[in-house]
Amino acid sequence: MENISVVLEFVLSGLDETMENRYMLFFWTALCYYLILFCNITVIFSIASDKGLHEPMYIFLCNLCINALYGTVGFYPKFMYDLLSPFHVISYAGCMIQIFVIYTSVLCDLSTLTVMAYDRYVAICRPLQYHSEMTHLKVIKCILFCWLAPFFCMGVIVLLLSRLTLCGSTIGKLYCETWAVAKLACSSTTVNNVVGQIVISVYFGHAVLIFCSYIKLIQTCRKSKEGRYKFMQTCLPHLIALINVTIALLFDVFYSRYGSASLPQSLRNFLALEFLFVPPILNPLIYGLQLTKIRKQVVKMYFRNNTSTA
Repeated sequence: MENISVVLEFVLSGLDETMENRYMLFFWTALCYYLILFCNITVIFSIASDKGLHEPMYIFLCNLCINALYGTVGFYPKFMYDLLSPFHVISYAGCMIQIFVIYTSVLCDLSTLTVMAYDRYVAICRPLQYHSEMTHLKVIKCILFCWLAPFFCMGVIVLLLSRLTLCGSTIGKLYCETWAVAKLACSSTTVNNVVGQIVISVYFGHAVLIFCSYIKLIQTCRKSKEGRYKFMQTCLPHLIALINVTIALLFDVFYSRYGSASLPQSLRNFLALEFLFVPPILNPLIYGLQLTKIRKQVVKMYFRNNTSTA
């Protein structure tokens, strides 16, 4: 390691071995980013423009899409700039902000999927109490929980990260990541590790709770044809989204901490980027195609515009 006590900027070395394909990578990344923007904004406007969709399930879905836009802003613009730049550096403050934005977005995803699972549990297993249980105040509290808990957790993690004295400035990834910065520290990272493990355990505990609730949902839904239809219509997209986010985050966590440097750089980049590429595109597509009300509203919104301009 370099003998550095004050680091003003970091070098992101993840692109060093793939720069010969940078224009092709830029094209596909830009296409992916615009697809994310288009799909998520479409779902948001579809829900916002139809009062019939102002129900808890659709409000939580809207929150999921807003969070996808928030999280991708922390990665895509900087990554596309790096693809066209000969120098891949990021300021210390920019690195801390990127860590905060990307990982609050991921944790907010898990929190939102948790409250969506609770909403489906009440709707299917206790339908008579649904409207008294999922009140407007309860929905607001759930959304605040989805945002404030990740902001608090990542605020503590970034604060602990910023107190470390660093002996290096090269991060072997495409973006700033908590463990990659912590590995550059000269001082002890014990507190960072403990807090990080607690946060990881709590949020993967969210996923375990959701899967347990789905066992109860499946037991309830299989008793009737209507229940099976409701499960396929509203719960299956949520389950696919949960599996998608959980697997993507597991990839990132285990690769960051235990990944081998002997793996090809292109494979390491793919493993690091999977949770930034797949969930923001897949979630609105899954819900937009599977949920009948949203699908009809999207068709109505675009075809009405086409008809009025014709």
